[in-house]
Amino acid sequence: MNTTIGKSQARKAFLTAVALVIGIPVSSMLTSCSDNKSAPTTLTDAQVENLVKRSYQYVAMYNVNNKFAMKQGGWNTCAVDTKLKDHTMREIARPNNDTLYISCLVDLRKDPVVLEMPAFDSKYVSLMVTGYDHYVNVPMSTRQGDFRKPTKMLLYSARTEGYKGEPVEGIDRRFEATGDFISVVWRVMPHANDPDRLKRIAKQMQEVKMVTLSTFRGGKAKPIDDIQFPPVGKTDADIFGSNLLEVMQFVFNHTTFDPKNEIDQAVLAAYQPLGVAPGRTFDRARVAKIDGARLKKAAEGIAAAELSGMNDPAKREKLGKLFQPKGRITLDLLLTQSVIGPIGVPAAEALYPPIATVDGKPMNAQRDYVIRMTKKDLPPAKAFWSITLYDTQNGFFIPNDRRKYSVGENAGMKLDKDGGIAIYIAALKPKGVPEENWLPINRKDEDIGAIMRIYVPDLEKMKTWSPPKAERVN
Repeated sequence: MNTTIGKSQARKAFLTAVALVIGIPVSSMLTSCSDNKSAPTTLTDAQVENLVKRSYQYVAMYNVNNKFAMKQGGWNTCAVDTKLKDHTMREIARPNNDTLYISCLVDLRKDPVVLEMPAFDSKYVSLMVTGYDHYVNVPMSTRQGDFRKPTKMLLYSARTEGYKGEPVEGIDRRFEATGDFISVVWRVMPHANDPDRLKRIAKQMQEVKMVTLSTFRGGKAKPIDDIQFPPVGKTDADIFGSNLLEVMQFVFNHTTFDPKNEIDQAVLAAYQPLGVAPGRTFDRARVAKIDGARLKKAAEGIAAAELSGMNDPAKREKLGKLFQPKGRITLDLLLTQSVIGPIGVPAAEALYPPIATVDGKPMNAQRDYVIRMTKKDLPPAKAFWSITLYDTQNGFFIPNDRRKYSVGENAGMKLDKDGGIAIYIAALKPKGVPEENWLPINRKDEDIGAIMRIYVPDLEKMKTWSPPKAERVN
């Protein structure tokens, strides 16, 4: 008897020590190593809502990052834009149409990764890093004085094998990511209205390289084909409905959780009773049997409420606080950014105010609209601005033969003689309206919405500036 008690206490002490070292709750470690197979299978409405809201950031980013990885050939690969996105883009809601992208999907499990970047001849470039947790970091941008000279940056996570953050010869910067699987995205203003400059920028974008540290040092890249990913969903709600626990177990095993961060600890606490905790191997027979249809319905309802809330002035005021690093953003805003369009940048880099209507009703493609701004009403952008049109059901561009989805310096715009602009959303181009200022729609019963992007906004002027509103055209 005494021997059994001694072994139990020793085991508990050992697991407690391990939990403290790897930074997860002690209770999660003890439970994950127990032989108890029982788990609750019935959730209250409050528990379902809590689970969906605390999971949405992970589900959305898992869906986005893994879809992009599959599309561009796997992890530790990069894709460089040669032209602006069009309506064939289906991997992400509310995509960008006014900058060119360099997108790298990075697996940091086996080796750190080195980003080799040239100087850029663009007035706006930013480098964004985010993992499955959807905390957003912008370690480099022209706003911060970067990209004026070539730079080498090393990326790693707390679990990267054989590396603990030490200096490396030939590396200018080091950055610790919060996850093993991350997206690294450069946004580059292409200066499309200057063909020669556009050509130079496109060439510079092609010069960006990503190599593992082993390769950088003259060795061979370590293989990363030893992992099986849970299936993605056509929509985020599909994951809630089909394989939420499997996805979250995978996410938990490849994300850094801060023992002092309330949001981190709350999501771990929500999943621990369901049999999901960091360090476990997913076993469908040992996790709770949850009602996927119920979770999917809840996710769809929560997402719809977030999207409709964009017409609420109080909600719009919070948009300037989106896309922040860990510790500088609330759960409410994490949910908002994950629903309206993952992988954005913080307010100092860009703001995304939605365009409401004068009458407060949603825009619908059965009607035409106009968005007017005088010279003094133009957005206070230190870099540039644009207005982009989407369908509200999926957040996709409106298909059209002209491939015209936004109005702005890169997609095209024409100011009037007084320095203002009138942007028309219409099935047919209104008489006298410049081609550049017309956003085509397809005449049908479809709700549509417009979002403005303001790059490097003057945050002081933004305190008194208000976005324009769309007015129905009779």
